[in-house]
Amino acid sequence: MPAQPAGRTVRPVRLDALTGLRWWAAFGVFAHHMTNLAPLPVAEVLSLGAQGVTFFFVLSGFVLTWSADPAVSPATFWWRRFARIWPAHVVALALAVPVFYDVAPDPAQTWVKPFSAVLLLSVGLLQGWSTSPAVLFSGNPAAWTLSCEAFFYALHPGLQRCLRRLGRGAAVAAVVGLPVLAAAFFLARPHLAVLSAVPQPVLRLWEFLLGMALARAVQTGWRPRLPVRASLLVLAGAAAVVVGLPRVAPAVWAAGHGGELTPVVIGTVCGIVILAAALRDLRGTTSWSSSAPLVRLGQLSYAFYLVHATLIYAVTSVVGRAEASWANLGWYAVMLAVSLVVAAALHGWVEKPLERRIRRARDRHDAHGAADAVPALPPSPAPAVAPTSEATPDGR
Repeated sequence: MPAQPAGRTVRPVRLDALTGLRWWAAFGVFAHHMTNLAPLPVAEVLSLGAQGVTFFFVLSGFVLTWSADPAVSPATFWWRRFARIWPAHVVALALAVPVFYDVAPDPAQTWVKPFSAVLLLSVGLLQGWSTSPAVLFSGNPAAWTLSCEAFFYALHPGLQRCLRRLGRGAAVAAVVGLPVLAAAFFLARPHLAVLSAVPQPVLRLWEFLLGMALARAVQTGWRPRLPVRASLLVLAGAAAVVVGLPRVAPAVWAAGHGGELTPVVIGTVCGIVILAAALRDLRGTTSWSSSAPLVRLGQLSYAFYLVHATLIYAVTSVVGRAEASWANLGWYAVMLAVSLVVAAALHGWVEKPLERRIRRARDRHDAHGAADAVPALPPSPAPAVAPTSEATPDGR
């Protein structure tokens, strides 16, 4: 981005393609969870949809860094993020509790747990700090990722201050270095017991940092030639390797530490796709991912992510798990439609209106604080000659 005059706030370019891509990440998670209700013969491929959360973490770092306003205080930033995620989360949690909890759970329904005080951790988005699956996936199981996001939000203002000091070379070096450091960590993890106890928010931090570094590199003018289609092909190739190589050549997979390096490969490729889509928007090139329908779906993706698993397991508790068959595609269509309707209601009636209301309360607080900080000035004497006015005819 070109340098701007001092003291002037310039809004960053909207990157609608990233909003559209957000939908596909949410859809991937949906497809993964649908294997618990109506598996398809390609269930192993669909299980890769769980990697959609990796895309969310990288994208979160990119978008928050791209849109960061230096004039916004850390307290206001945290309040706005709270307004963005917490109201919809609490409503989705209330919907999830009757599905995932019971006083006397049926042993056949392994996803149902007995009521306990652990639920309170989900209210405060603290469940992700436990390595126990019973705690990590407590409350609304999908919300463990929000524990990670809350941690990222807590760190972002400080990280952002450091990042603004990086020039193009340092930012690109960070983009390259983060996957290398992550690879070293994941390769060492099986051999060091202390690393196996690292909680998810810390474990996934490198993905958020990668998104931040990518955004900073683009802000400094980095413009690599990176076609979106080629990036998607790379993502598809990485997915094929992750699914196929362990089955076709398990010895090669083990020798290459494929299991340990999979998170690094997926995270890096997600960063490439995000970068390619952002650069395409900056060039002013239209794309399918920035089309109005996909942008709208991307706007619904957070609410969709919060409710889809609850609906899937609610239906599973009634009808049971089907046998793997292509006929189950009908279930996918039905559950997708129902999840979108519920997500639209959550988005329109809870997520957006409460976010606006909570943000306005903070904006009024900031406005009053700014007014109190301005010292009163004595009235200026009337000039002998009226000054020339540069106001527009309507007085603005």
